[in-house]
Amino acid sequence: MAEPNFTVLYVTDVSASTEFYTELLGRPPVEASPGFALFALKSGMMLGLWRRSEVQPPPADPGGSELSFQVADPAAVIALHAEWMARGLSIILAPAKMDFGFTFLACDPDRHRLRVFAEP
Repeated sequence: MAEPNFTVLYVTDVSASTEFYTELLGRPPVEASPGFALFALKSGMMLGLWRRSEVQPPPADPGGSELSFQVADPAAVIALHAEWMARGLSIILAPAKMDFGFTFLACDPDRHRLRVFAEP
């Protein structure tokens, strides 16, 4: 059975989102065009950014997706929270303990959620 290894986020402005994720991920896309950009991540996962207006059939509401970044421990959550705040990311949940671990939540320019967490 095939397993997912590719995530696509629908974005309003591919260029702006490419710039955002290039800085966030610390790497440039491996492919870029006016309507699509593709990042190859160290984990082997591929992250695509597709211009929302070109997606067929048209997607539902903007945002609504979540990318999760697992880190080693709560100290790493706090450190990344501070780094992302310094970069000006929109933080929608300050570091907090939840059932699944210690986490915080930020958003990209299209309001996709970016969750950082450490398991308990």
